[in-house]
Amino acid sequence: MRKTLYLKFLLAYLIFGFFGFIVVASFGSSMTLEHMKREKADTLYKEATLIANTYASDLYNNEASLETVKTQLDSLSVYLDSTIWIINPSGRMIMDTATPVDLDHPRIIEGFNATETAGSYYTIGTFYDSFEGEMLSVYAPITSNFKVRGYVVIHTAMASLRSTSESLLSISYIILVILFLLSLIILIFFTEMVYLPLRKITEATEQYAAGNLHYEFQVDSEDEIGYLAASLSYMASEIARGEDNQKKFIANVSHDFRSPLTSIKGYLEAMLDGTIPPELHEKYLNIVLNETERLTKLTNSLLTLNNLNTKGMVLEKSDFDVNSIIRNTAASFEGTCQQKHIAIELVLTGEQLPVHADMGKIQQVLYNLMDNAIKFSHSDSVIKIETTEKRNKVFVSVKDSGIGIPKDSLKLIWDRFYKTDLSRGKDKKGTGLGLSITREIIQAHNENINVISTEGVGTEFIFSLPLSEEDDD
Repeated sequence: MRKTLYLKFLLAYLIFGFFGFIVVASFGSSMTLEHMKREKADTLYKEATLIANTYASDLYNNEASLETVKTQLDSLSVYLDSTIWIINPSGRMIMDTATPVDLDHPRIIEGFNATETAGSYYTIGTFYDSFEGEMLSVYAPITSNFKVRGYVVIHTAMASLRSTSESLLSISYIILVILFLLSLIILIFFTEMVYLPLRKITEATEQYAAGNLHYEFQVDSEDEIGYLAASLSYMASEIARGEDNQKKFIANVSHDFRSPLTSIKGYLEAMLDGTIPPELHEKYLNIVLNETERLTKLTNSLLTLNNLNTKGMVLEKSDFDVNSIIRNTAASFEGTCQQKHIAIELVLTGEQLPVHADMGKIQQVLYNLMDNAIKFSHSDSVIKIETTEKRNKVFVSVKDSGIGIPKDSLKLIWDRFYKTDLSRGKDKKGTGLGLSITREIIQAHNENINVISTEGVGTEFIFSLPLSEEDDD
């Protein structure tokens, strides 16, 4: 049987209660009795001292009669619920509140020796076999002219003290039971606030481990457990999203490879079996060549992304003029722009704008962004490329007035092979990897790239680059 955290906590709770009763029963009983014994001894000693200095002293000084002192001490004995003796140092009984005065037959306490108390003012026992039960006996000397004339001894039964002690101990037991029951609140709190949420989290992890990454659970808590549950749920959703993306990635790769391969195979078979006459071979061979170039481009893009994710990107940074790179890249699209009647407007800061980055990688970024802008722009439109300098950064903007990106697709355009529904009709030859590579390159420079787009109005991509330190000097 698996030992759960709840079972351990419950076991600890029961052990705490059990040992609580053991401690109260063992230590509490003895400590309570010892405390009561000392308190009673102190009280009786004060009374014995008072009697020794008043009634007993008057008796030995012949200032009061034996009958008078006996009457007073009998009343005090009832009040104290104790027996009061006056005895001589030799052990001869002068007065006993428990028996009438009998001078003709005095009682002798055999072996009485007040010095045996070793400095203590009380003893516990049968007092030289004078009682059948255990007694607490308190001494107080009667002095006159610096001489001990006798002793006042007060006896009280230990059974009475033990009875009182047990009554107090019973109260302690009742209080302990009440506290034990009240502490159930902690157990209930633990169950509701800790154990049940942990059970949900544990069940969720078991579901995720079994492959059910779409399992949903909820923990309504704003503490660390709630944060753990939210983090676990978010982690599972990200893993599920990753798996979905992986499946989508494989499907897209398969589709993008299968389409040109099908075309290549179909055209070659048609040329071999004579369906396509020899005079048209050159035309269809050019189509086959274009399809192989598309496959090459797709393969190179996949290799580029794979290298970025597994080995990291090795940058060859240098200082170069980003304005010059923009002009050269824009010039490479001159033929395409003429065919679509698209103009490229350059709004560049200064003649030269030096940055510190990997020139080849930044040129690839610019090429991808301009290529996208041209693909999704309308005829007779303008693509604006602008550079600005701010706070030791250079910001490059590529803005078109094309079909735009739907709002729900803005966060997905960086995903591999992702194509919006609006782009599928225009971007037949695209691989869906250009923006993924673009973001990887910019992030490798520890810079940012953002997109602003309105569907049917146009799209603007803005990325930053570090300004060359030589320019700062």
